[in-house]
Amino acid sequence: METKNAYKRKKQPELVRRALLDQAARITLEQGLAKVTFQAVADAVGVTKGGVMHHFATKDALILEVFHDAMAKFEAEVNAAMAKDPVRYGSFTRAYIDATISLGEKGQAEFNSQATLYVLMLGDRKLRELWAEWSNEQLKKHADTDNTETLCLVRLVADGIWLSDFSGIDISDKASLRERLINMTQQHFDKQP
Repeated sequence: METKNAYKRKKQPELVRRALLDQAARITLEQGLAKVTFQAVADAVGVTKGGVMHHFATKDALILEVFHDAMAKFEAEVNAAMAKDPVRYGSFTRAYIDATISLGEKGQAEFNSQATLYVLMLGDRKLRELWAEWSNEQLKKHADTDNTETLCLVRLVADGIWLSDFSGIDISDKASLRERLINMTQQHFDKQP
């Protein structure tokens, strides 16, 4: 008869690590960053506090990894949308809109990942700096196609729509606003550099 001793179970460190990141993100969204503790994450995953510490030496290390995980998902979503876009002009901005404004076609996991990214960034200066670094790198990378005043304005409006949506502020016709923003990326309002 096989015992259910934890020491005899097959170890699955990557699955545990993934669960720790997912639960830390969930706690961040549901309860706020201050409620993310090793004990809370351990309890949510069903491991010991030491099990969390095995993967992350400090709470800051855990939060940083949750942020990097959410950033990677956001960047992958932007890159995938850009890869499908046949028009170069404004392609980064259109992808950013698609990754930022949820119209219901996104799954809850995608929305939660993005929400986690923003909540963490808004709550921590160092994470805001990482977000700014990523954003500035993207703007340099896509300067030939997305460096106009209008496209900057469009991205800022998309951020505002996301923040309103996340905050529970009713937006009467978000689909129409999104479509208007997309249309603005396809017109050459500004002189191109």
